[in-house]
Amino acid sequence: MSDLATPLTRFSRSGRWALGALALAALSACSLTPEYQRPEAPVPATFSGAPAAQAAAAAALPAWSDFVADERLREVVRLALANNRDLRVAMANVEQVRAQYQIARANVAPTLNVGVTGERVATEGGNISSTYTAGLLVSAWEIDFFGRLGSLREAALANFLASEEALHAAQTSLVAAVTSTWLTLQADEELLALTRDTQVTRDESLRLTRLRFENGASSALDLRQAESLAATARATLAQQQRQREQDRNALALLVGQAVPAEWLPQVPSAQTVALPDVPEGLPSDLLERRPDIRQAEQQLRAANANIGAARAAFFPRISLTSSLGSASTELSGLLKDGSWGFTLAPQALLPIFDLGRNQASLGAARAARDGAVAQYEKSIQTAFREVADALAGRATLGEQLKAQEDLVRAESDRMRLAELRYRNGVASYLDVLDAQRSLFTARQAQVQTALAQRLNQVTLYKALGGGY
Repeated sequence: MSDLATPLTRFSRSGRWALGALALAALSACSLTPEYQRPEAPVPATFSGAPAAQAAAAAALPAWSDFVADERLREVVRLALANNRDLRVAMANVEQVRAQYQIARANVAPTLNVGVTGERVATEGGNISSTYTAGLLVSAWEIDFFGRLGSLREAALANFLASEEALHAAQTSLVAAVTSTWLTLQADEELLALTRDTQVTRDESLRLTRLRFENGASSALDLRQAESLAATARATLAQQQRQREQDRNALALLVGQAVPAEWLPQVPSAQTVALPDVPEGLPSDLLERRPDIRQAEQQLRAANANIGAARAAFFPRISLTSSLGSASTELSGLLKDGSWGFTLAPQALLPIFDLGRNQASLGAARAARDGAVAQYEKSIQTAFREVADALAGRATLGEQLKAQEDLVRAESDRMRLAELRYRNGVASYLDVLDAQRSLFTARQAQVQTALAQRLNQVTLYKALGGGY
């Protein structure tokens, strides 16, 4: 036993200098990752048409629970955040990337194992020698002298943070989608109520016109016009009923289950949901507000860190294998006194020929970084365009709705006058029917324009970052 323990002891003594040198190398490990610099935002400094005073005041966006004023709608949004399947997929992806980051972080530290080994060797003279070892083992621990593992860990962390931002973006999109669908369903109910009233009016007009026609007081043209308007109302009602059911199905898909009836828009709506205006701030605020931009920046950081790992592959890779335990020529002697020993086996590998593999890996990492820069800049430009479009809608939809309301009032007066002229025998019944058709069309357009204005407010809220 002493013959076996002596070389182990000698090797452990001779390895002290190597162990100290490797420890010093680990402490002085450098990083070859390029210094990260955020690219300049490729958009104007202010939004077109935004007042300077208002643009300079970068107030925080309201939380979605404050933005959505209707309690029923808030409950639907909460239900969607708890049950939406796309959101669950995003959450699972975060956990998956989190585990990958933990793996990359664990690679920096040595893995300690407990092992028992046995070896039997036949010599040239026919003798058989046996060696048994048991103890703590560290196998091929890479000492991160040139920062390869550190760069991979940095890239994994950035990918994890990017997955979290993707989850935030999914949450913001879900809140906006549920709010928009609920408001659309509310407009469906308003249009259905309007169409039902119109159908009742047109059916009554048709009954009176048919009665007048049968008594010779009205022409066949008047009758056919009244029939046409009544049939149009029935067709429109069927179309809007179908649209309402489709919107209900869309809302149920977003929520992840059937929405309770008490949380749906009432028929007819007691009042229209009011959405507050949100401050647009400056385009530079989008860099911190928009989760998709933050996600793109984290992906850029990950690509930048991968360049450091690719650079480190050109330098020696130092690894260490060591053990501390007991060794004996007999299995029963493993736990006896004097059988303990220590081994240390450092290794350094320097690539001298790999047919351009490392160079190609570095080129691929640099190309990926360039692509990530372009993707980051595109996400900023997309965000700027979405905000600018929503601001343009906010500036014009209010005037459009006001004009539409004026049109409804004018058509209402026109219909009243047409009926008055008809009763006094000054105008034909065709004038009354034409006024009915024009008023119905104007009221439909009013509801649709009001919906477009509310949906534009939701779009602006989402484009600015969503406040989630």
